[in-house]
Amino acid sequence: MIAAGELRPGDDVPTEAELAERWHTSRGPVRNALAALRGEGLIETGRGRPARVVARKASQAVDVSVPFTRWARELGVTPGARTQELSLRRAGDLAPALGVDREDTIVSVVRLRLLDGRPTMLERLAYTEEVGRQLFDVDLDAVSITEYLGSVGHPIVTLQHVIDAVAADEQDASLLRVPRGTPILRLTRTSRDADGRIFEASEDRYLSEVVRFTVAASGISTDGHFMRAVGA
Repeated sequence: MIAAGELRPGDDVPTEAELAERWHTSRGPVRNALAALRGEGLIETGRGRPARVVARKASQAVDVSVPFTRWARELGVTPGARTQELSLRRAGDLAPALGVDREDTIVSVVRLRLLDGRPTMLERLAYTEEVGRQLFDVDLDAVSITEYLGSVGHPIVTLQHVIDAVAADEQDASLLRVPRGTPILRLTRTSRDADGRIFEASEDRYLSEVVRFTVAASGISTDGHFMRAVGA
């Protein structure tokens, strides 16, 4: 019913009793089915009210590296980009993240990413000068930076992701079209080359109403406290 558009975002889902009667089954299988829909991000539930259909979020795995452009196309949507800044500047506070001195020159990029024309994520990217200068040779609104740099000899060999939530600042609010202070998801990435040298430090800020992050895990650790991501 959701896939066919009979139930749209904001609509209430039939109750467990109604669904059990319709499909001539007990409430157990119905409850399991609703849990699966909730896990897929298709419905949400709350205490004291019926389940409700929500707009489906785009899922992004964080235990693998997939460029935004390719990820969007695999989802069946059209990626877009609007470059806000491409500049040379002093490293300053970004020096530790890139492993350079504060007075060293780096390349800074700020780019709004879109899915089917909808603002979805704001990239704040910083590159060592040697690598970043190559971005001045291409139209950043038309390419995947990750794929382009890989094609000119700077592929990402290893990376580290850190996920947290932050309040939208003035720039986030303006470009992502949300009120200032809105909670958004932040994915911080450090990328290294084949020699283990850092050449990119980035902050991707996603609208949480559009995107969710997923991690594949291999099971419970021997001490029973956490799971290890596959490939970590």
